[in-house]
Amino acid sequence: MRSSGVEIEEVASGSIGAAAGLLAGDRLVSINGRRIRDSIDLMYYGNEPELDLLVGHGNEMRQVAVETARGASDLGVVLKPFTIKKCTNRCIFCFVTQLPKGMRKTLYVKDEDYRLSFLYGNYITLTSLTDGERKRIIEQHLSPLYLSIHSTDTEIRNRMLGNPKAGDILKDLRFFAEHNIRMHAQIVLCPGYNDGRDLARTINDLYKFYPYVQSIAVVPVGVTTHRKKVLRPVEKSDALSALETIIRFQTRFRRKHGEHIVFAADELYIKAGVEFPSLKDYDELSQIENGVGLVPQFLSQAKKVKIQVPDKMKKKKFITLTGISFYPFLAKFIERIRKRGFDIEAFPVENVYFGSSVTVTGLLTGRDVMRALSGHIQSDDILLIPDIVMKEGHEVFLDDVSRQEIEEILGVKSAIIESTPSGIVEAVLELSK
Repeated sequence: MRSSGVEIEEVASGSIGAAAGLLAGDRLVSINGRRIRDSIDLMYYGNEPELDLLVGHGNEMRQVAVETARGASDLGVVLKPFTIKKCTNRCIFCFVTQLPKGMRKTLYVKDEDYRLSFLYGNYITLTSLTDGERKRIIEQHLSPLYLSIHSTDTEIRNRMLGNPKAGDILKDLRFFAEHNIRMHAQIVLCPGYNDGRDLARTINDLYKFYPYVQSIAVVPVGVTTHRKKVLRPVEKSDALSALETIIRFQTRFRRKHGEHIVFAADELYIKAGVEFPSLKDYDELSQIENGVGLVPQFLSQAKKVKIQVPDKMKKKKFITLTGISFYPFLAKFIERIRKRGFDIEAFPVENVYFGSSVTVTGLLTGRDVMRALSGHIQSDDILLIPDIVMKEGHEVFLDDVSRQEIEEILGVKSAIIESTPSGIVEAVLELSK
């Protein structure tokens, strides 16, 4: 019995779990007779006001009865993270395989875990899903799921996945739709593979499962200088062609359902040199974490944010940074702040680490930031670092360069700020007091 259950990693002080005698290091074996395998089971089976917990410690077992108002969320218990199911595909576009050596270990993890898809919106291909996992998804209604489709043509999709044994994705979609599981689909656009007619066919096939397939995002493949296999990046003509297809479907879907359903990643509009749609045309922004609607959201927020100049303001110079593709949009907003009397400048940072074709802000490294700002920033300047370039919950870049190292090497003070118009303005106002 020592190996049964899931180890409790943390028990919040003053919580119901602490009052019941639960301790870090205990194992949560079952709730109301149902076996616990991970945090999802804790949420699902713990959703009752009266919980009968079977708890293990060493070889000993004990029953713990607790009453809660909101089920497991009141326990104050954090379980040890589950072991992530790894991806065995060899996708031609896999960004992980394009990473150079020397980055933090977690960046090299290729996951194919339906639990991470449900909990955090990670995209999975469903190629290694077992019958037991399918059953669990249905029984616990783990919805929505975020799915990497790329093509509904099995031959094309398998070639892109580098997996000749991958099954028919349409069967998977039909199965989940029949069991009322909602899905968000992703198509990584790779010129010469799934563009043109195949893109149109894939969008049309996915639409057949609407409303269970709730959104479809088309994102351009990211190609770094560390890629071993030859893969052509999306160029202007590719982006224009893809947008033409997407807009044609959007017009049809909006007329029939009042929703757009399929969306282009921001980078496609930038590559095509086409103006962004209105923010309202992105419906619920269901794939904003996938780079769909981030720029329109920023532009919309920028119009609404108010910049109130304080009566007394310390003379400070601020420097902020962004990726090459977003720079024109940020620069316009920064100019508006400058006109209100603040000394602030934005710098575009070229991505030397991954290659110049990678232009998004979120993939900038500390080394490239230091390279770009060296010689342009003075010791009394304040560097405003957008939080999107930092590891969530930590103050380090993708290459493990820390904020402290940035300050020491550039010889300046810095602040990590929210990557929004109001985040920039609030930081400038606060630091100018």
